[in-house]
Amino acid sequence: MNRKSTFILFGSFLVSLLWKGFIVFSERVPFNADEAIVALMAKHILQGERPIFFYGQSYMGSLDAYLIAAGFALFGQHIWVIRLVQALLYLGFLYTLFLVGKEAFDNEKIGVWAVVLSAIPVVNVTLYTTITLGGYGEALLLGNLILLTALRLEKSSSGWLVLGLGFWIGLGVWCNAITLVYSLPAGIFVLVNWFKRRDALFFVEKSALALLGVLLGAFPLWIYAAQHGFFSLLADLLGSPTVSNPYPWIVKIGMYLTWFILFAIPVTWGFRPPWSVDWLVPPLIPFALVAWLAVLVWIYRCLSKPSLQRSHWWLVTGVGWSLMFAYVFTQFSKDPSGRYFLPLYIPLILGAAHFMVRSSVPRWARIVVFASLLTYFIAGNIASALATPPGFTSQLDASTRIERKYDGELIRFLQEQEETRGYTHYWVAYPLAFESNETLIFVPDLPYHLNLSYTPRDNRYEPYNCLVNESQRVAYITTQQTERLNALLRQQFAEKGITWQEKSIGDYLVFYNLSHKITPNELVIQEVAEP
Repeated sequence: MNRKSTFILFGSFLVSLLWKGFIVFSERVPFNADEAIVALMAKHILQGERPIFFYGQSYMGSLDAYLIAAGFALFGQHIWVIRLVQALLYLGFLYTLFLVGKEAFDNEKIGVWAVVLSAIPVVNVTLYTTITLGGYGEALLLGNLILLTALRLEKSSSGWLVLGLGFWIGLGVWCNAITLVYSLPAGIFVLVNWFKRRDALFFVEKSALALLGVLLGAFPLWIYAAQHGFFSLLADLLGSPTVSNPYPWIVKIGMYLTWFILFAIPVTWGFRPPWSVDWLVPPLIPFALVAWLAVLVWIYRCLSKPSLQRSHWWLVTGVGWSLMFAYVFTQFSKDPSGRYFLPLYIPLILGAAHFMVRSSVPRWARIVVFASLLTYFIAGNIASALATPPGFTSQLDASTRIERKYDGELIRFLQEQEETRGYTHYWVAYPLAFESNETLIFVPDLPYHLNLSYTPRDNRYEPYNCLVNESQRVAYITTQQTERLNALLRQQFAEKGITWQEKSIGDYLVFYNLSHKITPNELVIQEVAEP
C-alpha cells in the first residue's frame, strides 16, 4: 500500500474515532436497557459468571459482554468504556472492509474509498456501531472476515484458511445469527470453487475441515444445546416462520417483500434514522438518491457483464439477497428495526467505491456521486446529533425514551429514602441497576406500553427477583409517559388501603414510602397485561 493510501486510511480511522467520541461524550447517545444488560453481564463476568447468551434468551451470544468485561477490567465500569469497545470493533470493521474491497476487486483504492465513505457512515450504521445491543458490531466484523477468507480461498487451499472460514462462521452463529447472511453466499462461493476442481477427495477433506472450524467457533452453542436441547436452540437462532399471517403464501411473500423495500431502503441509504419515519436532511435527499441509483446501475452492470470478478460481485451482493430471504421467511419481517438491515450496507458501499474507481463515466461525474453520498452521510449524522432528545437512539417507540440526565438525581433520591428494592419497567430497571452499581434493584414486572401489554421476558435476571422478594420494603418507579399505568397504580393502592408518597424526577415518577409491601401480581395490572 502506497503512502497516500495509508494516510487516507488512517485519517479515516481517526475521523471515525473523533466522531464517535464527540457524540458519546456530548451525550448524544442515551444509555438504554439493552446496553445496560450487556454491561451488567460484563460486570458479572468479572465476578465469576460465565453466561453463554444475552440474559433471558437462548440466542445472541455473550461475546460482546466478554469484550466489555475486558474493558471494565482495564478502565473501570463506565458507560464510556462500553462505547470504546464498540468504537474499536468498528475500526476492525473498517480495516477488514478495506481488505475485502482490495481482495474482491484487486484494487486497494476501492477498499480505501469504501473506508472513506464509512468513517462517518449512514446514521443506521453509526447508531448500531456506537451502542451495543449484544453483538451487532461483532457481526459486522465477523461478516467481513467471512467474506475475506472466502475470497482468499479462491487462490489458496490452505488448511488454516479453511479452518478459519469455518471458525468465523461458527463464531458468528453463536455471537449473532445475522452473520448467516454472510455465511450462506460465502459457503456457496467456496464450495463451487472446490467442486470445479473435480477432486472428490479434496472436496471431502476441505469440507470436513471447514465443518471442524464451525464446531470449534460455535463451541458455546453445543454446550448450551447439550444442556437444553438442540431444537429449541435452533428455533431461537433462526426465528420462527411467519406462519401466523392468515393470507395465502404468495400474498405473504409479496407483503413481506414490500415491507422489506419500505423499511430497508430508506434506512440503509440514510434517508431516515432507524428510530423514526421522518426524513433526514430532506433538501439533500434528491442528490443522494441520484447517487445511489447510479451506484445500483453500476452494480447491476458488474453483475451482468462477464469478467474475472463477476463471481466476487455475486459473493458480495449475495449478502443482500440472503438478508432479504431471511427477512421475508422468518419472524424478523415483523420488526422494522434498522439493526437487521446493517449487512446491506456492505455491498452498497463497496459498489459506491468501485464506481468511484472503475466506472467509465467522466471523472467529474464520479466525484459528484461520491461527494453527494459523503456529504449526505455527514449531514444526516449532524442532524441526528443536533436533534437531542432523542439523539441517536435504538428505541422506535417514543414512549420508551427516557431523558437520562435525571438518572443521577433519581439514584440519590432513592438512596436517601432507603428505597433500594422494588418494581419498574424494562427501560428503567437495568440502567438503574448498572448506574447504581447494583445497589438499587428494581425488577421489570410493570408494563411500559401505553396499552399496558407486558411480556414476562422483560424480567431477564432471576437473582434480582430473589433480592426484591426478600425485601420487606418496596417502591414503584414508572415514567411520565405511562399515564394510564400511573393512574391505575394510584387506584389500586387506594383500593388496597395502602398509603404512599410520590416524587417526580424528570421523566421518572416514584411511588415510595408505601405503608406495606405489595407486588404487581397482587394488582389488577398484571391481569390486563399480555402473557
